[in-house]
Amino acid sequence: MDPFVVALLVPVSMIIVVAVAAVLVIRLTISGTDSRHRAAVLSATAELVRAIRWRR
Repeated sequence: MDPFVVALLVPVSMIIVVAVAAVLVIRLTISGTDSRHRAAVLSATAELVRAIRWRR
């Protein structure tokens, strides 16, 4: 495989994996929470994604 293609695919695939993981975490946690706790769940998930991407 061409190194240029690999250099492009790695960051794109990492972004996709993080996005899919965030969506799955949100769907799993929101389905089991009351509506009054959803804002806290969404903010905690956003902090988790930031920590995974090393931007905290």
